[in-house]
Amino acid sequence: MKLSELIDYTGQLLQVERFRDYCPNGLQVEGRVEVRTLVSGVTASMALLERAAALDADLVLVHHGYFWKGEDPCVVGIRKNRLKFLLERDISLVAYHLPLDAHPELGNNARLAQLLDFTLQGWVGEQSLVAHGVVNQPGNLHEITARIAQRLGRQPLEFGDPAKTVRTIAWCSGAAQDCIEAALALGVDAFLTGEVSERTFHIAQETGIAFISAGHHATERYGIQALGAHLAERHQLNHHFIDIDNPV
Repeated sequence: MKLSELIDYTGQLLQVERFRDYCPNGLQVEGRVEVRTLVSGVTASMALLERAAALDADLVLVHHGYFWKGEDPCVVGIRKNRLKFLLERDISLVAYHLPLDAHPELGNNARLAQLLDFTLQGWVGEQSLVAHGVVNQPGNLHEITARIAQRLGRQPLEFGDPAKTVRTIAWCSGAAQDCIEAALALGVDAFLTGEVSERTFHIAQETGIAFISAGHHATERYGIQALGAHLAERHQLNHHFIDIDNPV
């Protein structure tokens, strides 16, 4: 399949023009014209690029790409090494950030709902990125956290009364700890995200909402896998998801 056609299709699928983001969504580094093999992963680290090259990938598809707002734009150090690696091998880098978080079927938050057995009932917050719904098997905070740990393969950090019953929940993958305000406005029992800030503890303590930090990487493995699998099936491509684990 032609690279340009794949980019056009994916951009329309994820409605990238709807989002104000911190990085360019879509093609970030242009490689060969034809795409037969794509490798997906969470972050375009050198470790992922090396694994992709070993699989003779034409395209690397990620959630966290390059060229973030506020970064030094100079092509030196790590940035130079990564770009040189891609360009010398004629491999494309394609990244989708907020549009992938928010997609109602393939997105990180939709996939988390399936994995963690939540029923997604709606979206709130800035750019409608925060999902909310019900826990299909309610339990106390400690039980819910243990279940999440088992399904994500990492131990979350929890704030709140371990005995508090959690029936309603809001969630947003990644570094969305400040979206706790949107969860509070909904009146849900708990809020789940990837990362946590020092202030989050005090907000949870003073409002009574349960808070679960389940890991930035751990909450964002699933959307990029789903998108890669979808593109491969629709366009008859070879697809490999590579999980370069990250404890954060």
